[in-house]
Order: sequence, then C-alpha cells, then structure tokens
Amino acid sequence: MQRWNGWGETKRTFHLPLAARTYLEELLGAGVHIPDGDYQTSLDTVPPSRLPDHPLISTDDETRLLHARGQSLPDWIALRSGKIGIFPDGVATPETGDDVRELLWFAQEIGCALIPYGGGTSVVGHINPLPGDRPSLTVDMRRMNRLLNLDEESRLAIFSAGVTGPEIEAQLKPHGYTLGHFPQSWELSTLGGWIATRSSGQQSYLYGRIEDLFAGGTIETPVGRIQLRSLPASAAGPDLRQFVLGSEGRLGVITQAEVRVSPLPEEEMFFGAFFRDWESGMAATRALAQTSAPISMARLSDPLETETTLALAGRERLITFADYGLRLLGHSVGRTLLIYGITGDHGFVSSARQEVSAILRRFGGLPVGAMIGRQWEKSRFHTPYLRNTLWDLGYALDTLETALPWRGVDAVRAEVIQAIEQSFQSEGSRTLVFSHLSHIYTDGASLYITYIFHIGEDLEQTLHVWRMTKHAASVRIIANGGTISHQHGVGLDHIDYMEEEKGPIGLRLMEGMSKALDPQEILNPGKGWPYS
Repeated sequence: MQRWNGWGETKRTFHLPLAARTYLEELLGAGVHIPDGDYQTSLDTVPPSRLPDHPLISTDDETRLLHARGQSLPDWIALRSGKIGIFPDGVATPETGDDVRELLWFAQEIGCALIPYGGGTSVVGHINPLPGDRPSLTVDMRRMNRLLNLDEESRLAIFSAGVTGPEIEAQLKPHGYTLGHFPQSWELSTLGGWIATRSSGQQSYLYGRIEDLFAGGTIETPVGRIQLRSLPASAAGPDLRQFVLGSEGRLGVITQAEVRVSPLPEEEMFFGAFFRDWESGMAATRALAQTSAPISMARLSDPLETETTLALAGRERLITFADYGLRLLGHSVGRTLLIYGITGDHGFVSSARQEVSAILRRFGGLPVGAMIGRQWEKSRFHTPYLRNTLWDLGYALDTLETALPWRGVDAVRAEVIQAIEQSFQSEGSRTLVFSHLSHIYTDGASLYITYIFHIGEDLEQTLHVWRMTKHAASVRIIANGGTISHQHGVGLDHIDYMEEEKGPIGLRLMEGMSKALDPQEILNPGKGWPYS
C-alpha cells in the first residue's frame, strides 16, 4: 500500500543508523518530532464534490484525498499537518483512449479543470488542484499500463502512457529489451509523466533523456486527437513531439507513447573513484563527457555530499578506506566521490573499465572498484524513502536542480549554496547543503543540490522559510544562465521564473499553442506556464 502522506510503499523504510543520527545532530542540532495530522481527521475535511455523476468518475472522499497532493515540500507540509486545503472534486481511472476522450468532453461540457495524473511523484506541484469556484477532475492514468506492440526490427515499443518504470521493464525483459530510463522515482512514476515533464534517467548518458527515447504517440486534446507518427527523421516542418515534451498536461493527455528500446546488456557494473577535491573530480568528469568515454552514467558528489552520503548510510568502513587510500596519494581532506556505470557485453565492460580508470587517474583519481558502486545500485531507488525517516526525526529534506554550461557550474554551485545557507541564517536556523553533478554532457552538466533542515513546530513558518530559500536559490540560478529545471519540470513552483528563461515572445508562443488546443483552458490550469 502506498503512503498517503509520504514517499512510497508503507512496508518500505530507510533505516538510519545511530551514527547517522548523531552526525545530523552534531551539524544541525537535535530534531523535534512534530506529530502528524490524523488520517481520519484529514478525510473528514474533504468537502462535497461539485461534479455531476459520471460512470468513469469516483467522488469517494478517500480517493480524492489520495490524489490531492504530490511530493513537493509544500505538499508534505500540507499532508503531514492534515491541512490539505484543496481536493479534486473527482478522480477518473480510464482504461482506454476512448475513456480519456469521453472525460475531455465531460470536462468541456461542465467547464471543470482536468488534471492528468501519473504516479503522483511530482515535486513541483504538477498535480495539485487550484483554489476557486471551478471544480477539478483528476485523471489517474495508471490503469493504462500495457505493452501494446513491439517492433523488434525497428526496436520500437508502444505502451499505454500510464505504465510505470517497473511495469515497462517487466514487459520488455521477456523479449530481451530495456527502455533504459531510470529516474529516481522509477518505481512509481509513469511513461506519460516522464514525457510531460522531460524526465532524465540516471543512465541517460547511454540511453538518452526521455526526448531521445520518445518516438511518437497519441495525445487526446479538447479539439481532437493528435497522432504523432514515429519516424527516424523528418524535415517536414517543426517536430510536433517537441510540443508534447514538457507540456505538463497543458496541451493534452498522452494516452500512448512509442519509444525506442535497446537490447538488454549482458553486463552492467557501477564503480567508485575518489578525488582529492571537487575541482579535480569535476575536471575528470568533464573529460569523460568530452572524450565520449564508454560509460553509461557519471555522478560526482561534492565533499560534503560524499561525507554525508556515507555517514547516513552508515558506511564508516568506506570512509576509513577512502581516507587511507587518499593519504597514500598525499590527499586527505576534501575528498569527492564519483560513481560511474559501464554497460555492455562482458568484453566491453572489462576494456571500458580500464579505459575509464586511465582517464580518472590522469586527474589524480583513485578508482576503488565495484563495492561502492554496488551499494549505490542497491539503494538507487530507495534513497527517496530517507525523506520519511528524516521527517519523523524532525528534519526536512528538499532539492534544487539546474543545468548549465561547464564554465558556469562552479559559480552557480557556490552562489546557490550560499543563498540557501544565508536564508536559513536570517531566520536563526541551520541547514546542511550539498551537491552533485547528476548528468553530464559535452557542453555542460546538471547540478543537483540537496539541503536538510529543522522542521519548525510552526509548519507555516517552515513553509515561509522554504519559499524564501527557494526564491533566493532560483534567482541565482537564472541570473547565472542556468535553467530553472533540468529534470523536474515547472509545475507551480517554478512558473514565476519561466518568462526569464523563455522570454516574453517564447511565452506567447506557448500560450498560443495552449489556446489552439484547449480554448476553454480546462487542461491543468496554472501549471508549466501562465495564461496571458
């Protein structure tokens, strides 16, 4: 069963060793547990539905509660306090594209907002109903979860868009294929959600981002169906797939997606390497990208993330081992950790490992084998459960992410970390801020920043500090030429920064597309980009 007020399945937890708790208390002070709002009390706050009866729509209070919020920090505060505020008036669970078509007709007829819903994993407010007199209908796509066709000759697969990551891989594996798209939310998030938010998987260096995998599909809009043909290439005007990618439910509901699949690899291994400092680690990581090194992923943690990740996982032995090895090389302070993957047949993995190790050593890297890589692989989809554990101990965890050219990575990293720290200091509080490069390209990288802080007894004050921090960091990202989102999308939380990134004419173009396909403005209003 999925948690109603946290991340993931109720039976899964992230165990935090005593040493890890001590580590947090030494840096942030002891956390104070804030009692959660009661489930039944929250359920009692669900107001009567404003929707007329429809055979595809449930107006059950519990169903509406479970679809009211996503996974952003404001969502967590609302759910944990029991002060959820706004609920969808109904939830539909279509099984076919015709069902979606009928729901669009219904929404237009009564004038309600329609919110496409995938796995409910949005961390920026994509799926939240908005306040106002207009009723809202959430359309949960997860019953549309089947492999519809596999063209092995072309290596193309058609799925219903509500299919989750595990369902995709389970249906492809018997045929010997993989999609290779593994965002951290992989266990819960859906193919349609990945497309609508321009998702990036952990191994996008090899398999590509979702825009590289999305070959075509079917989108139901208020004015009719769009069928995007799958073509290897086309010069017939603008690529309509690009209008759908990142559209966040504003242009239509994705019901089917044709994606490019790859043969299952014979072998896949993940390795670790330590560097004396952030600068040498970043230089080595940039070299991997710019020499087209034979890797499937690379993730470089800064010194504080390296220390914190190992401490929270209870890996004291690894810390000792890293200290010993780096001291032998004359480096004992400020270590950074690179996790990298190599994917292919047995011979390729062996030769590629030697090639990559040689590159890393040129920058003073210390390859340490597969032990750390195996630990990372084992926990790669389990880490989000840490949020539940930390909250119960009195700490909140949130993230920011961007992408920018290599020349700007260091400046943005320093300025954003400083902005976050100063925001908390101004409120007389402390925070633990660390970062990593999560995806690399020849011309730049994605910078992912995590911060942990005390939950105040006044959750409204906690929300105020978060908003202030989010704004201060976002302003620094935009001022330095970074994107407001590399992989999480825009939703509600980033919408105020869209004009700075896209420009007024760019926004006008996006608004024009929306009005052409959705003249009544029923599709996920207020998300992604503003109405004029």
